[in-house]
Amino acid sequence: MTTLENRPHTALLVVDVQNGVVEGTHQRDPVVANIGSLVEKARREGIPVVWVQHSDEQLVRGSEDWRIVPELTPGEAEPLVEKSWADSFDGTTLESVLSGLGVGRLVVVGAQTDECVRSTLHGAVVRGYDATLVSDAHTTEDLTAWGAPPPEQVIAHTNLYWTNHRAPGRSAGTVATREVDFARAS
Repeated sequence: MTTLENRPHTALLVVDVQNGVVEGTHQRDPVVANIGSLVEKARREGIPVVWVQHSDEQLVRGSEDWRIVPELTPGEAEPLVEKSWADSFDGTTLESVLSGLGVGRLVVVGAQTDECVRSTLHGAVVRGYDATLVSDAHTTEDLTAWGAPPPEQVIAHTNLYWTNHRAPGRSAGTVATREVDFARAS
């Protein structure tokens, strides 16, 4: 279990589900629908939903590409963390937001699988969090032109290694959307 003291709660962490990030990604619509169903489930169960939104030269703050996809709407009381690096913890308020909520376990969804999702998962575990990846609620673009495997293989590989990821005193793993149990996040 989490190595963070007095942090018994779980949060749903929604990483970079923005127009310019998920446009053209593998299985975009089903992934966004799965994320939407998890957001609604978390809200019904009183689980905090924390949104992460990336900005840089390609995702200019305030632009249409920067905005969260129209299918998802962050709640007024739900924290939104802005970031400029792959790991959602680096140079952001994410740690203080989670600490304030008493969160020691994360259920992670979003994009891009091979950049911000992976970096955030590893960043969470290194910082003492339990981190569960929702296997059918993350996606990536096709980077085969630059030597990467096809997106479905990137996603499958990430699910495989995160299922078996371990760290002292922390848990990791994957679970499908329909099997998410926020009370037993990992």
